[in-house]
Amino acid sequence: MATDTLKSTTGASGASGLRRLLLDNGALTALIVLVIAMSALSGDFLTTDNLLNVGVQAAVTAILAFGVTFVIVSAGIDLSVGSVAALSATVLAWSATSEGMPVFLAVLLAVATGIACGLVNGFLISYGKLPPFIATLAMLSVARGLSLVISQGSPIAFPDSVSHLGDTLGGWLPVPVLVMVLMGLITAFVLGRTYIGRSMYAIGGNEEAARLSGLRVKKQKLAIYAFSGLFAAAAGIVLASRLSSAQPQAAQGYELDAIAAVVIGGASLAGGTGKASGTLIGALILAVLRNGLNLLSVSAFWQQVVIGVVIALAVLLDTVRRKAGATPVAAGTGGNKGKQAATYVLAAVVAAAIVGATSFLHSGSADDAGKSRKIGLSLSTLNNPFFVSIRAGAQAEAKKLGVDLTVTDAQNDASQQANQLENFTSSGLGTIIVNPVDSDAVTPAAKGVNKADIPLVAVDRAVNNASTAALVASDNTTGGKLAAKALAEKLGGKGRIVILQGQAGTSASRERGAGFAEGLKAYPGIEVVAKQPADWDRTKGLDVMTNLLQANPGISGVFAENDEMALGAIKALGSKAGKSVQVIGFDGTDDGLKAVKAGTLYASVAQQPSELGRIAVQNAVKAAEGEKVAKSVMVPVKVVTKENVAGFTG
Repeated sequence: MATDTLKSTTGASGASGLRRLLLDNGALTALIVLVIAMSALSGDFLTTDNLLNVGVQAAVTAILAFGVTFVIVSAGIDLSVGSVAALSATVLAWSATSEGMPVFLAVLLAVATGIACGLVNGFLISYGKLPPFIATLAMLSVARGLSLVISQGSPIAFPDSVSHLGDTLGGWLPVPVLVMVLMGLITAFVLGRTYIGRSMYAIGGNEEAARLSGLRVKKQKLAIYAFSGLFAAAAGIVLASRLSSAQPQAAQGYELDAIAAVVIGGASLAGGTGKASGTLIGALILAVLRNGLNLLSVSAFWQQVVIGVVIALAVLLDTVRRKAGATPVAAGTGGNKGKQAATYVLAAVVAAAIVGATSFLHSGSADDAGKSRKIGLSLSTLNNPFFVSIRAGAQAEAKKLGVDLTVTDAQNDASQQANQLENFTSSGLGTIIVNPVDSDAVTPAAKGVNKADIPLVAVDRAVNNASTAALVASDNTTGGKLAAKALAEKLGGKGRIVILQGQAGTSASRERGAGFAEGLKAYPGIEVVAKQPADWDRTKGLDVMTNLLQANPGISGVFAENDEMALGAIKALGSKAGKSVQVIGFDGTDDGLKAVKAGTLYASVAQQPSELGRIAVQNAVKAAEGEKVAKSVMVPVKVVTKENVAGFTG
């Protein structure tokens, strides 16, 4: 009986120990499970190139998250880090190129910009008594606006000497990964070995008690947010180096990824807990998820759902862990470091063993012939009917030809598109089709595709400074000229008009706008009274047009650089649309053509997006099979009005 009791107690103790181990290392456990699952599901995941891709893709998020870790440990929040990253990179590129400043000084200025933004946040929170959410939300807007002002909405080429941060050492080790590791070590040192690190935990645990114990809480918060700004600047420089250009719209939404990485890594938004290793694991989990879901051809929309669920589960695990009494907290504030190191080593050994076993599932599973029938398509966005039509045309043609087409959505983020192209490259697809977010920013990733000897086909927008097997596109500049001619002739050669521009910095907006401006030179009686971006979005088109009408009530025409913004403008104009005010759009989407039929939209410069997608897939298949393809395939644009819309097929 005594023996039975002893065995039962020992078993319970072992189960409790395992439970405590899993709870105390929840993020690490999740990462191991993810790696094993992705290795089992995709034979392309566990390759050296792809694992390096995961590291590169985690780097920017991790560096941002390390800075946010300081803030969250002290029970704060920083929503501005993505915008501060973009501003710092823009300042570096602008000062080094436009102003001719030595690169070393330009880098210092960029870092100083990030620190200054952090200090402003800290001052508003500590001395202005603003809630961290409000102060950093304001900085998010200010920093993004300054980035657009400095760059005038256009990407700025990055200095070559700094762009090497996006390269590799020895031809295989990515520099962004090294920077990520260095920033992680600095974070761990600050949190675990310095006075300010201990102060962060004290302030996050109980700010009033920290103040009463003699800590200068206000000054400490200044330093904490300055650290966050410094790390944001570093992340911005690394991101711009990867893209070889400073994009004023870069890193949008990255603040949410950074916060998610910190929380997934075990930190609590209530403050007082968190460590650098947990944050790194959180960033790797997000990168592995996105990478693996890309390789598995999971819809971009479902990817967002999956990542949201993972974040929710991480917070739920944190709650369970606290109720169970687990204490994964502070670096340098207790715990057996030897035991923790042993846990990491054991985890690595177990993961390696299981992953090694799963690799046998995929040995010899794919041959070159099979790869040639696989195509990857990276679209700039799927939140716009025009690009949805490109996808539909591409998918229909792929089905007809019997090829496997994987479609990804870059969400108008040049960095995310670079990640997708890297994932396609490591998968060894037969051909890759890209619809660039920006023709210059896609260049480094496109060169990686060239290096892998995979044919690259560009659709709708060109790829600059890299080799493409074919460009399937409409001429945006010519389309802009046609739009100017059509609108000017409808107005009788005179009138006051406004222009709704696309997302600042995108090549399509620049080209359409330049073509329209060139076309208007033949009509001196046409006056452009206002130009404002509405980001390709119908709702923003409505809001911007409503505002412009207040300042310019006597306008007679509107040129919107896509149909979505034109439809928003029509809504704002109400009964004036198609009567006293003529509106012309661009793209020839289904909704746009319906408005043309109804007479509310005077015309749309139609690009036949379905045809673009269909022809792109045709050329991709030919390129994969070694057949000769035309370097440039121009799909004609056409001004569609009420008179000819019935015969237009799209």
